[in-house]
Amino acid sequence: MTIKTTAHALAIASVLLSAHAALAQQPAAARTAPASAMMQGSPSQLVLNNSQRVLSTLEKRRAEFSKNRAVLREYISTEFNAMFDRDYAARLVLGRHSRGASDADVKLFADALADNLMQRYGSSLLDFNTQLRVRVKSETVLSQGRGVKVSSEFLRQGGEPIPVDYFMRKTGTQWKVFDVMVEGVSYVQTFRNQFDAELQRKTIKQVATELRNGQLRPSARQ
Repeated sequence: MTIKTTAHALAIASVLLSAHAALAQQPAAARTAPASAMMQGSPSQLVLNNSQRVLSTLEKRRAEFSKNRAVLREYISTEFNAMFDRDYAARLVLGRHSRGASDADVKLFADALADNLMQRYGSSLLDFNTQLRVRVKSETVLSQGRGVKVSSEFLRQGGEPIPVDYFMRKTGTQWKVFDVMVEGVSYVQTFRNQFDAELQRKTIKQVATELRNGQLRPSARQ
């Protein structure tokens, strides 16, 4: 599996290479800044530090994860839950269908989608090229106080860089990811397009149930 194919297929799992949920520092300046100017503890620094940490963990524990997929799933789930604002992302995926929806239904959909994708794509992390280098290019404040975008690249030998952008917002004292864009393909927009037709005909709870039992198989690629 090539890094480009993996990056597309694992748009959701790319959150593992993003900012770890941690105490947030001061908000980023309202401008695009070079990576060298980022303050430690900023979303950009968290992306860089934790990208390196996760790549290192995948390399060191590859044999263990290959032999015991339950341990791999536990690792992925722990990282994902700490880093991803799944309920907020789910509302964005649901789009207009989330209007008037209960928090319980949104959470049901969010959990079903996340679990479905992690079960299907989690093992592909073992194919991830851990010799990649991650370069943070910039951090940009989003309009209307929606958070920040951290632009980064996967650098690989003998190939073009793979751009990966993380959209993050501050929840309490933590920075969490709510969307990932790999080579211009947005996780939120991809799944919003895929689920729109189903949600026109069914309730959120029905779609979540079909996700949970495998009747619906969303793809992380467009």
